Formats: sequence, C-alpha cells, structure tokens
Amino acid sequence: MSSPTDYQFSFGPWNISEGSDPFGPNVRTTYAHESKYALYRPLGFTGVQLHDDDVVPDLEHLSPEQIMTKATKVGQMLRNQGLVPEFVAPRLWFAHTTIDGAYTSNSENDRRHAWERTQLCIDIARAVGSKAIVLWLAREGTYLREAKSTKLAYERLLTIINQILVYDRKIEIWIEPKPNEPTDLAYVPTAGHAISLAYASQDHTRVKTVIESAHAILANLDPSDEMAFALAHGKLGSVHLNDQNGLKYDQDKNFAAANLRAAFNQVLVLEENGYGRQGEFVGLDVKAMRTQLGSPVIDHLKNSRQLFLHLVEKVRTYDRKRVEEYRRQRDYEALELYTLQHLLRVK
Repeated sequence: MSSPTDYQFSFGPWNISEGSDPFGPNVRTTYAHESKYALYRPLGFTGVQLHDDDVVPDLEHLSPEQIMTKATKVGQMLRNQGLVPEFVAPRLWFAHTTIDGAYTSNSENDRRHAWERTQLCIDIARAVGSKAIVLWLAREGTYLREAKSTKLAYERLLTIINQILVYDRKIEIWIEPKPNEPTDLAYVPTAGHAISLAYASQDHTRVKTVIESAHAILANLDPSDEMAFALAHGKLGSVHLNDQNGLKYDQDKNFAAANLRAAFNQVLVLEENGYGRQGEFVGLDVKAMRTQLGSPVIDHLKNSRQLFLHLVEKVRTYDRKRVEEYRRQRDYEALELYTLQHLLRVK
C-alpha cells in the first residue's frame, strides 16, 4: 500500500492584506511586502504564489536588465528561506491599456502591450525558478455581448497560448477560470473552457488549469466536480481552496467556512486521485475578514490549512466498503446519513 500524500501548501503575498474594499478605507496597517515571505514556513507553507509585480514592483518603469537582476535576487531569497515559487502570473488587469481586456481587447495596441507584459512575466518566472505561469483572464470578457466578437476573442486567446508555448519551450500555462468579476460576462468561465483551449493548443501537455473553489461556486458548479474533470484529463495544475457564501462577489472565505460538506468532497476528490504526489501544491487563496484587526493577520491561512488537514483525516477514515455497499444497493439516503454522521463524529 502506498504511503499517504504529504501535502504541500502555498499562498500569495496578497493573502496577507490590508483589509481594503471599494466601499471603505483600509482597516489594517500596511505590512511590508517582502516581510511576508518570512511568515510562510512557520505557518506550514512552502510554496509562494506570485504575480510578476510581486517579484519586481514597478516593473514597467525598469529596463529588462534591471527586471532580471531583481527577479534573480528574489529567486535566491526564496531558496534561502526554503520556499518554492509555485507560479508567476502576469498582472494584466491594472494597466490603463487593459481596461477593456488584454488579449481580447479590440485595440491592437492594447493586445500588443498584453503580449509584451506576458513575455516579461515568463522571463521573471524563469529567473525565480518557477515552472509555470497562471493566466487569470480577469478582464477578458464584456459588460455587454455586443462589445466584442466572442468567437474572435477565443481565437485570440488560443493564439496567445500558442505564442507562449513557442516563446518558452518548457513553461507550463495554468488557466484559472472565473465566470465574472471584474467583467460581467467573462470568457473561459469554467474548467471545461480552459481544458478545451488546452487541447486546441499546439502542445496541450503544457496547458493545464487552476480550480478555485469560489470561482466554481460563482459559476453555480460544484468545485469538486471541476477538480475531478481536470484530474480526469491530467490537467489539474493547482487548486486554490477557499469558500463562498452563495452567488455573490468573490469572497475568498476560509476553506470550509461556508460549506463543510462541499469542502469534504473537494478533499475527497484530491485524496482519492493522488493529487499532490507529483509535487502539486494545495493553494489556499483565502483572505482575512475585512474588519479583522491586527497586522499582519495570518490566522485565516493557518486555520484554512488546519481545516484542510482535518478533512484529510475525515477522508482517510471514510469507510469505503460501506460507501460501495450503499452505492451497490442504491441506498443514497443511508449514504447521505453516514456521510453527515461521519463529518459530525456521531453514530
């Protein structure tokens, strides 16, 4: 019998935030960005999720040589602290040239800027020692369907994926689906869309997906089903576990905070399908409640990791023979009762 998976965890510096939102002021004092890296290992995390400008702030005002010098130093700093850069993502949604989309903008100049920024991101990923970039297609969509040609938009997305695959012959592309926010009608809203793009690309083995729990819920889908679909195709590059209270704004609540049973099923899918055994990270994309006091606030990360590990134990003590017997008998009432009792520690 194989040994149990020893899970590795990651988060991004943005998950230790100042508690801001569009409707009010920051409620916590700023915590120095680079000081956050020293918090990872004491919390039980070894993977770092990064944006290109987390690695190199103000990169658009620096020369390529300055960018690579800074990125190389950050890579060495991470190694010195025993940290692994899980991925680097181009932050394409803050520039004035990408307000109406980056890769799918109607403006050729805007699309050119997005490609140049993506090339920089790949170079930065290589310099820090990351094997993957994440494409969160934040502004790739519209507020009204007539604003863009959707077919052309998907063709442009496929073109950019192929350009990346040619630009770097080793980098992996992990597409992170989200159905809305900041755009109302987003392109690539689900794992199915991302994986279809992967198979349409010129090297689908290097194109995968990242499933975020809250994003799947916002698409009115079960996160465990999205993960299972990606796993069935060998295309689950990473997961961003969190929770979501209904079809609202993207909340990034603590993992298992809103729906314990749905969280159990996510862990069940990951555990039963060997996720993590090839070095994949369990990403926790959670943010502290905006009104939480303190600086830095880190309990949301610690608590989410702890809850994941509690659920791992629940999965490992889940009586598979009993489950299979209920399935064979098609006694789903008994299966549901057993599952809930198991989660509640009652008989």
